[in-house]
Amino acid sequence: MMEMKRIDIEEALDLYQNADLFDLGEMAHQARLQRSDPQVVTYIVDRNINYTNVCVTPCKFCAFYRTPANPEGYVLPDELIDAKIDELVALGGSQVLLQGGLHPTLPFSYYTSLIARLKEKYPSVNIHAFSPPEIVHFARISGLSIEEVLRELWDAGQRSIPGGGAEILVDRVRKKLAPTKCMSQEWLDVMETAHRIGYASSATMMFGHIETLPERIEHLAKLREVQDRTGGFTAFICWPIQSDNTPMRGMHVGPLEYLRTQALARVFLDNFAHIQSSWVTMGENIGQLALRFGADDMGGTMMEENVVSAASCTHRTNEQQLCRLAREIGFRPQRRNTFYDYLDQPEEVLCQ
Repeated sequence: MMEMKRIDIEEALDLYQNADLFDLGEMAHQARLQRSDPQVVTYIVDRNINYTNVCVTPCKFCAFYRTPANPEGYVLPDELIDAKIDELVALGGSQVLLQGGLHPTLPFSYYTSLIARLKEKYPSVNIHAFSPPEIVHFARISGLSIEEVLRELWDAGQRSIPGGGAEILVDRVRKKLAPTKCMSQEWLDVMETAHRIGYASSATMMFGHIETLPERIEHLAKLREVQDRTGGFTAFICWPIQSDNTPMRGMHVGPLEYLRTQALARVFLDNFAHIQSSWVTMGENIGQLALRFGADDMGGTMMEENVVSAASCTHRTNEQQLCRLAREIGFRPQRRNTFYDYLDQPEEVLCQ
């Protein structure tokens, strides 16, 4: 199979605007076959725990956050966090995605102590925690640098960072969507610094709102540049805005635009090993079809999800269903961990 040459921003624009959808999908599928196991679709057994919904940043696309004065705001007690992880461990889960709002009064020591306590109690579970906006917030409230924050979390036991909060990495867009949240370069600096320390991370893109197509591709180009320097991104995930119950209600992206965007990302991000299908936002059927448009990974089983569900997007699945979706279109499903190492699967999954 001939290796595809790298495309530039102008070529990416042309492909998105002019290529037949299925031709672009086939290009993405061929790129996927070159960069990951052509026989396998991976997934992870995980749980998303949102430790707080209190946030000082009123993102216009977010239905999850509550202001500090809102009586619906919460910080989960340790016992409830532990109970949620106990349920994950009972299912053989290997990852907790730990994310929350930018809480104004929780000290940085709360977060380092939380990581240290969870790593001691659950050594088999990777705590995939604190996306770049949270890291920038920790630096602001502590007076530490980004690198100092990341090193203290590393010393507490954290080893990976989710790619949330990227939205579109163009400041024109970010200033309109979330003007008090970290800007593009801060997000990128967190990731590049984290990779230098030794963290792995994912990268994301939320699209279909106020960005232009060139800005969408600019976002991809910035991710590719960091990956050229660090190699620290494990995977890329894109999803359309979920706007119900938000000030941006009515903005909508259909499945064809999602598939075209993901396919273009697979072709453009030639230094990323993995692309995740977003069944969480698109549902099982489109999530499955995305496996023929460049994706090689189904993401997590997501025992719990609170952020997109707050915007009335409530797709649910389990390990058996993810495996079925992969098998139905000719792939072998494979359980993995955060770092894409293959893990043993239970007999009841293998026998289906």
